[in-house]
Amino acid sequence: MPFINNPDLETLKPDWQGNPIDKNGRFKNHIQPMDMGWRDVWKWQSGPRPDKKIKNADPFRLIVQDATSFMDEGRDGIVWLGHASYLIRLGGKLMIIDPVLESPSMFMKRYSRLPLKTESLRNIDLLLLSHDHRDHADSSSIKKIANQNPNLRYLTGLNLGPLIRSWTGSKNFQEAGWYQKYTETFDLNISYLPSRHWGRRWLTDTNLRLWGGFMIQYKNTCIYFAGDSGYGPHFKEIAEVFPEIDYAMIGIGAFKPEWFMSASHTSPALAYEAFKDSKAKKMLPMHFGTFDLADETLGEPHRLISNIGSPDINMLEVGQILYL
Repeated sequence: MPFINNPDLETLKPDWQGNPIDKNGRFKNHIQPMDMGWRDVWKWQSGPRPDKKIKNADPFRLIVQDATSFMDEGRDGIVWLGHASYLIRLGGKLMIIDPVLESPSMFMKRYSRLPLKTESLRNIDLLLLSHDHRDHADSSSIKKIANQNPNLRYLTGLNLGPLIRSWTGSKNFQEAGWYQKYTETFDLNISYLPSRHWGRRWLTDTNLRLWGGFMIQYKNTCIYFAGDSGYGPHFKEIAEVFPEIDYAMIGIGAFKPEWFMSASHTSPALAYEAFKDSKAKKMLPMHFGTFDLADETLGEPHRLISNIGSPDINMLEVGQILYL
């Protein structure tokens, strides 16, 4: 089986050969291959969907705080923008992860408003893009941020650079394979990490671009963004490479029906297991309540993760500032 990485970047895991690809040059999960196909999609869509009857009756909506002050204060912190989008300032450097500032398509209604005006998203140093799915890689949002931040640096996975260049005209991007560390990230250490997922924007480009998460470090602070991921042994592997994680952002939504979704997303229960595997100090749940992507109601992920009752789970509201 062939393996590829970025030969210009340092690989942090000594026994890591690179990202496996199949004979057609498409990326694969290294331990648990994604084998769901169109037949499984049809089985899901045409089969019994009991939650569909109660979805419209669910009154849950995420609470949104005004985060405008975060852009002006200059203090280090984390702000959840909804779904999997975050603003993080660390070591005085401002970054945005997977920015989706509006509804990315007519089929994806946004149920939580943005906690600040898009015009305020200026003086951003880094944009981190985890994978190519439209609820993470929104061309309109990235174009808008690029126009407001002409010196922006982009960090992403293998083969995602051409997307960024086509939207922004910028060549100021780095593509990494899993367990590789980016360069020219100011005083920060940022690495690209495995997730159990897949990629596609169109019908014929499945898994041509890599998917993953990020580790962001500054001095004694370590922040893990897990990206989209099903449960798997990579969470324990990551803890071995990064044994002192402070915050782990892990998705808890888009998990039903579990026979179909568990290959690429974690339920609240499995997300908490992944958090424990990562040995992080605090879990920041994400990827719920903003878009309706699966069969569970908007509020079910919040209710289930809250029922776990762990003091290690920090349920941020959209726009709430977690100062570091």
